[in-house]
Amino acid sequence: MKLKLFWNSIIYYKNLGMLLVFMGMGLAAAEFAHFPSSYAAISAVILYFGLVLKSFTDREFQENFLHKEKEKEIKKMNKMCLQLTADTKKYTNSAYYKKLSSLVKDKDDILKSYNKDKSNHIKEKIAEYTLNLTISYLNLLKDFCIRSKAVDRTNINSLMERLSQNTRKLNFADNPKVYEDIKRIVEMDEKIINRLKEEKNDLERIDVKLDYIKSTVSMMKHQINSSFDSQETMESIENILNEAVAFESVLYERNKSKFRI
Repeated sequence: MKLKLFWNSIIYYKNLGMLLVFMGMGLAAAEFAHFPSSYAAISAVILYFGLVLKSFTDREFQENFLHKEKEKEIKKMNKMCLQLTADTKKYTNSAYYKKLSSLVKDKDDILKSYNKDKSNHIKEKIAEYTLNLTISYLNLLKDFCIRSKAVDRTNINSLMERLSQNTRKLNFADNPKVYEDIKRIVEMDEKIINRLKEEKNDLERIDVKLDYIKSTVSMMKHQINSSFDSQETMESIENILNEAVAFESVLYERNKSKFRI
């Protein structure tokens, strides 16, 4: 980032303008005083880099640079949201499609408010948090829908019935080999059922997290229009964002080792 800031100091239009002024004045002085024009050029470059260093260390210049970078980042994140939204919609049912559409509308309303006053630091922060939360929501929702469909396709009742039947068979199996075969089937079914139960519990937790994120974005929609600056609220939003990112990581790892029934 510092390298980029330094480069922006070099190409800053005011500094480049002053370089041309210095060069012009130096060359004119060299011609008038009859000394080498290279001296004038070197002096102009030295003065120019003095201005570059001044801009580089100037607080106002740094803030303007960071503001422009943040504006670019917000545009980039919104573009990512549009792409993720189009992809996530393919996996949602009608209920979750409605929730997704509602969240996207709140996000768009927040960005409209931000675009009207981009110099407002609080609005900029809320817009950034909103986009980060929206990206997390979309990633969570897509994986949630994929996993939910996988669980729904599994008939746990038939597994429970088979487990019950095989457990009874163990009590009457006289042949040691038959006993071991049935025992392995029972153990496998128990593992599958336990994993299904764990998966359902995880999905319930994620569903709650999705609603929590959606409510937070809705709250930020009112926050950005209220001109009410609450540091406590901003910290709370940041904590929610961190939790959402952590959930994304959990989902990613789960999907890498997703079970096959």
